[in-house]
Amino acid sequence: MKKFLVIQQKMIGDVLTSTILCEHLKIHFPESQVHFVINENTQAVVKGNPHIDEVVLFKDRYKKSKLDFYGFLKSIKKENYDVVIDVYCKFESNLISYFSKAAIKISYKKWYSKFIYTHLFTYSNNPDTKLGFAIENRLLLLSPLIQELDEKDLAPKIYLSDSEITQAEKLLKESKVDTTKPVLMIGVMGSDSSKSYPLEYLSQVIDFISKDLDVTFLFNYMPSQKGKVEELISLCSQKSRDAIREDIFCPSLRSFLGLLGQCDGYVGNEGGSSNMSKALGIPNFSIFSPWISKKAWLTFNDDKSNQAVHLSDFNPEILTISKKERKKNALEFYKSLKPQLFEEQLRSFVEDEIFTNK
Repeated sequence: MKKFLVIQQKMIGDVLTSTILCEHLKIHFPESQVHFVINENTQAVVKGNPHIDEVVLFKDRYKKSKLDFYGFLKSIKKENYDVVIDVYCKFESNLISYFSKAAIKISYKKWYSKFIYTHLFTYSNNPDTKLGFAIENRLLLLSPLIQELDEKDLAPKIYLSDSEITQAEKLLKESKVDTTKPVLMIGVMGSDSSKSYPLEYLSQVIDFISKDLDVTFLFNYMPSQKGKVEELISLCSQKSRDAIREDIFCPSLRSFLGLLGQCDGYVGNEGGSSNMSKALGIPNFSIFSPWISKKAWLTFNDDKSNQAVHLSDFNPEILTISKKERKKNALEFYKSLKPQLFEEQLRSFVEDEIFTNK
């Protein structure tokens, strides 16, 4: 029996995307053990995943204590893994790979760590990708193990329990949400300001949807962002305000996922929330930050229920500016991505993917 270790520290979108590696391994090696290293703040999105035998948490304290980290590395060594797939490929995961003593160690080419791995790959830049670079580059790492994938178009999935689904249904019912009309989740904020569409513009997006369509809006935000939510609501029209249910809030990520699974669509910032909605099979309209790669993270871009806009769609020259510069001046670049530029695409998405399927 083979024993695999997949390493994917980082954020929710990265972790979700890498779950497809675990699924492919289980398909091709059904008797194997698949362990998955992730940061502890992302474990909610892999809970219940049948393709992961054990979640190995990289705890926050390992970054603060060399002694604790060393203890973690020794525990990895004791597992006697046959194969390590290091998707993260940073200093911490390099050490995890090294200590594993696995016969096969797979990752990406980095000058500082190439001596650790037995198989190294360069990031793909396939211009015709439909899966998106984020998925294609991960599938590269499976090639030393699997000659041809049985299911090439696997998408990341989140698995909800029956009780989590029931609780979300109960929340909507007790909150007197009319589920006969579409319920849209709005991603209010990105993970930081450089990934957050200006509230002035997001309010216009909400107003555009509510102007001619009868919907209910739910908001995804953290308690620390309550002030931003109130600011956003203050910028919306009265009709939009009447359709917003800011009182419906989930205290945990799993309860939020249950609620998101009850929604008819997601509209808002590209990032963790948009990736979670895709993993739940919810129609998704994402607004990309000017410095994030749409080629990488617009996965399955041939699916009409999965759409996104990026400043480069309207101003391709933006991509001639370095990623570092675009990140540094993200707020200025965002100002050029006015909602009017994608109103027709948004209208088509809401009418065809939300209302038609309701």
